[in-house]
Amino acid sequence: MAIRNIVKDGDPILKKKCRPVEKFDKKLAVLLEDMAETMHKANGVGLAAPQVGLLRRVVVIDVGEGVIELVNPRIIAYSGEQEGLEGCLSFPGEWGITKRPDYVKVAAQDRSGNEFTIEGRELLAKAFCHEIDHLNGVVFKEVAERLLSPAEIEEMEKNDK
Repeated sequence: MAIRNIVKDGDPILKKKCRPVEKFDKKLAVLLEDMAETMHKANGVGLAAPQVGLLRRVVVIDVGEGVIELVNPRIIAYSGEQEGLEGCLSFPGEWGITKRPDYVKVAAQDRSGNEFTIEGRELLAKAFCHEIDHLNGVVFKEVAERLLSPAEIEEMEKNDK
């Protein structure tokens, strides 16, 4: 496994749509493992393939219950609403207030190509939406109701200590 470089704001790959994965091979398994290691090293809860420079429909998420690997994911149901703070590993130090569904159901494939569905609430639902948005060339700043100012971020960081 290897730590990959995380693409930052301004890189045009973050605005492009990803292609579906068609080959479920060792190369895909290595990508998933590298992405999980990269996400954990960066203290993130999710990472999408465009964030490591690849236009593939691949996502890893870990909200504290173990890594979830999603290949070719799509949201098939959602309900409710949650409003809260959201950030992104590709936009370090930037935060916004977003509204996302409180419940999300995703259909995807695993690393072997087997289809499955998974449901999530609260943080997991938010992570599903955030990472699948990346696969469609959408970043959190585009869906944020408002972005926090540097002073608000500084105050937030003080309160965390």
